[in-house]
Amino acid sequence: MKQVYVAFASDIIHGGHMNIIQKAAELGEVTIGLMTDEVVISYFRHPVLSFPERVKIMENIKGVAKVVPQTTLSYAENLRTLRPDIVVHGDDWQTGLLAPIRQEVIDILAEYGGELVELPYTYNPEYDRLERKQIEQLSIPDIRRGRLRQLLELKPTLRIMEAHSGITGLIVEKTCVLQDGEAYQFDGMWVSSLCDSTAKGKPDIELVDMSSRLRTIDDIMEVTTKPIILDGDTGGLIEHFVYNIRTLERIGVSAVIIEDKTGLKKNSLFGVDVEQTQDTIENFCAKISAGKAALRTREFMLIARIESLILEKGMEDALTRAFAYVQAGADGIMIHSRRKEPDEIFEFCEKFRAVDSQTPIVVVPTSFNTVTEAEFEKRGVNIIIYANQLTRSGFPAMQKTAQTILTHHRAKEADDLCMSIKEILTLIPDEI
Repeated sequence: MKQVYVAFASDIIHGGHMNIIQKAAELGEVTIGLMTDEVVISYFRHPVLSFPERVKIMENIKGVAKVVPQTTLSYAENLRTLRPDIVVHGDDWQTGLLAPIRQEVIDILAEYGGELVELPYTYNPEYDRLERKQIEQLSIPDIRRGRLRQLLELKPTLRIMEAHSGITGLIVEKTCVLQDGEAYQFDGMWVSSLCDSTAKGKPDIELVDMSSRLRTIDDIMEVTTKPIILDGDTGGLIEHFVYNIRTLERIGVSAVIIEDKTGLKKNSLFGVDVEQTQDTIENFCAKISAGKAALRTREFMLIARIESLILEKGMEDALTRAFAYVQAGADGIMIHSRRKEPDEIFEFCEKFRAVDSQTPIVVVPTSFNTVTEAEFEKRGVNIIIYANQLTRSGFPAMQKTAQTILTHHRAKEADDLCMSIKEILTLIPDEI
């Protein structure tokens, strides 16, 4: 009997999938290559059902002989290991993101005389409705809130991109790049006080109050599903912070990061060029403890941001604070630096990891931006936040477009600077 290989990612098994399995079973003994949660997340969405649950479903479908994990979007490893006679897939991958994967499959099959059988894609509006229902479930606050912790268990390092509006949230949600047989997406969103303030044309001095910040979060949450980390600045007074953190938890935010400074907020990248006061260890630990005590669930994360390197207080001060904050209940440590060289960040990670191998480390490589994600991963960094790049790229582009129209006294010359309305509309969901 010929060996047939079929790869699946979805946690929704509908008539179209069953048709493919049935047709594959007519060709031989079927092995399902079930993509792991990490692979599905990399190019599709967070699965509602976990990998073990999806394995159980597949194993109990008539016509399936066995189920094996597919640990990459690329089929190469499994095909070269199993050497199936036939690979079966729908014809919907002939264009789009998966087209290079399809070509790779064809090339590998040619190496040993295997065959690709493509079946007509089954379009049914009901299947689209089922997928929308899954997305709706992912956006429910009680489900969304815990996704950051889930991702930290699945992946060594997460990449987070800033969003400051519904449309920037959709860009973060939907942007995907295929590279060397792997798909890459952002794992979540950072709602920055700097970018939120800038979008509103106001200074980044905690002038935009929590009510306004919550409206921005609501705009983003309404159209996206990925976890959100909020820039909580200093957290404010402890008496206010305990109420705010509970609100964030209730609406489905996954984490808040608060920095150990006091007084009028000044952007950290100014460093000692402006007057900035660091909180005492005792006071900040009390804020962390109070915030943790106010929470109703174990899913929400409170992450402590250390400003010692920014304020040139030294490595020992940074480490002393890090261990104290973890002891007070912090679920993660963000270490920040305004140097272009990553040396002090690397030193902090090494010394912190020598004592604490579990607590997540967060970095924001705005100034030390030459470091790759792989380099951060080697040093035990768990969350990389690209904190302001969409804002910094968007505003110059809009300003240039405005200048072009003023220069030419018409809009034609600005067209080359603009995305088409049709392309923009493809980002925006037409149904909720």
